[in-house]
Amino acid sequence: MALHRALISSMLLMSVFLCSTEARDFLVGGKTNAWKVPTSEAESFNKWAEGSRFQVGDSLVWNHEPGKDSVLQVSKKDYESCSTSSPIAIYKDGSSKVKLDRPGPFYFVSGTEGNCEKGQKLVTVVLSKRHRFFDLSPAPSPVEREGPALAPTSGCKRSSGGLIVVLGVLVGLMFFF
Repeated sequence: MALHRALISSMLLMSVFLCSTEARDFLVGGKTNAWKVPTSEAESFNKWAEGSRFQVGDSLVWNHEPGKDSVLQVSKKDYESCSTSSPIAIYKDGSSKVKLDRPGPFYFVSGTEGNCEKGQKLVTVVLSKRHRFFDLSPAPSPVEREGPALAPTSGCKRSSGGLIVVLGVLVGLMFFF
């Protein structure tokens, strides 16, 4: 009996651990080719980012026409002044992916002269990795769909349904043994 419970507990903990370590890719702006001067406050990149929860290990993905614009990762000071003279990193291939490798703010501006001043800039705040015991609600990946960004509600988007089945089976086994 004790062996069965230990085995079940180990399997449950492994499922929760695998679930909580999954990183996500976020399509900046929520749709392809969104990296351009916003036409309204509602299209602001920061407004989009406010509706998302970024975790360490997640990535931001920009899709834009190569050669027409770029993404510059900059310091807070350069973000605030829209300075493009000393970027931390430059992404100009039209399909850029930036891994959010630490908690805290990340600052990005357009590399096209004058676009930052017109609102083509983004600040994201990255939270440390989640350490929840249970969070079984599914969430679609923002990169897998077009449209407005959805705030992630789960660190386990692919296996949450399977986890519920596993939990049901495990609880059932505890009563039989």
